[in-house]
Amino acid sequence: MAEVDEVPGEVKELNSDKAAQDEAIIAQQDRIEKEIAECTPLIGDKEELCILRQEYAEDDQIYQQKIRDLMTQYSHIRKTRGDGNCFFRGFGFAYLEYLLQDKKEFARFKDIAAKSKDMLVALGFPQFTIEDFHDTFMDVVHCVEKPVSLTELMSKFRDQGLSDYLVVYLRLLTSGQLQKEHTFFQSFVEGDVPMKEFCHQEVEPMARESDHIHIIALTHALGVKVRVEYMDHAEGSKINHHDFPEGSTNPVVTFLYRPGHYDILYCNKS
Repeated sequence: MAEVDEVPGEVKELNSDKAAQDEAIIAQQDRIEKEIAECTPLIGDKEELCILRQEYAEDDQIYQQKIRDLMTQYSHIRKTRGDGNCFFRGFGFAYLEYLLQDKKEFARFKDIAAKSKDMLVALGFPQFTIEDFHDTFMDVVHCVEKPVSLTELMSKFRDQGLSDYLVVYLRLLTSGQLQKEHTFFQSFVEGDVPMKEFCHQEVEPMARESDHIHIIALTHALGVKVRVEYMDHAEGSKINHHDFPEGSTNPVVTFLYRPGHYDILYCNKS
């Protein structure tokens, strides 16, 4: 049998250094996530929109002008934790908050939510897993029906375990809709990645950021109108928005999108 050469000491040292670097990076990421969790609730309090001015330098004319434009249409903002789940968590809270005041819309949504489990199981999702998340989701839906107070609803979304269950179910609904209408949605996916694989990689896992395809699928699944206001450093003083579904009006949930993050917006009452 041929002798196996011993790994040179320099290679061992390089591997050891790389492992130490990887551990340091992971530790740093954990510290950053912990700091974010300590200073930012999963769902924040409702605040006056003018607080955005303090987040950008006074001489940053592009952002300051866009904030002024935003304030002509919106009065308040509710921030969400930037953990990769901000769209789904923000949507869940903002929509249920809206449903506290709209009984007709609630009845429509409750019917869709109740039937959604069977749709997911029919698509091949494991029934035992789906039932667990669906039951928890429907428990919160029934609480809204009572109705609960806004403070109670907020406490549910600030409970990490419960809140994450709700996010998971919204992700599963989105995945189900994408797979159900895979022919339509396939053109949104880059490359030749099959829709089921795309969902396993980019939709169902926690902390995966949301893009247009996620929003389109979820609004289709639940029949909910959503508007996203985009604020970035592109030239101009006006905010651009996109409505989901395309061309819809009178959204029931509105987000402010800044690169990589969604917060909830509230319209001026006038």
